[in-house]
Amino acid sequence: MILPLFVGRDKSVQAVDAALNGSRYILVLTQKDEKVDEPGPDDLYRVGTVGMIMRMLKMPDGRLKVLVQGLTRARVTDFSSADPYLAAKIEVLAERDPKEATLEQEAMMRAAREQSEKILSLRGMASADIMAVLNSVNEPGRLADLVASNLRMRVEEAQRLLECEDPVERLRLVNAQLVKEAEAFLNGKSKTVK
Repeated sequence: MILPLFVGRDKSVQAVDAALNGSRYILVLTQKDEKVDEPGPDDLYRVGTVGMIMRMLKMPDGRLKVLVQGLTRARVTDFSSADPYLAAKIEVLAERDPKEATLEQEAMMRAAREQSEKILSLRGMASADIMAVLNSVNEPGRLADLVASNLRMRVEEAQRLLECEDPVERLRLVNAQLVKEAEAFLNGKSKTVK
């Protein structure tokens, strides 16, 4: 996935600058509490995404708009530095190869595609191009990640998916989120129609 990130904290800006002057790799972690202004190691989840900075633009207000391509999941084994920015030692969480596709996996993949199409349609965003992409993905983990990136989830739910190393289990979790999102959308619609 390629996503734009807005970076404003001084330490985070320095981390982006260091990455741009080096390997271009950066570890993206989520804060446990977004209200903490200067997060330290204890304020961050330990599993995140290693990304490559593709492009960076300095905004007039001093923030950075950074285009990052997510490459792999990683777990922090130790924070090695706090100044001038947080630096960490990590272990890459390799995607487990699912065993040979089972009927259950095929059914879960089909359900994820169908629920995604339903939700996109409910949002008024149905697109043959999006469905073509979803239909072209044949690995449960990749499909789960692609679908999850477009779901509206609480931070804790998204983090749980990120931390799930088993691709089949991750797809199962995504399917549960798809059902919740469809129900929430339909319940919200029915309340506004009354």
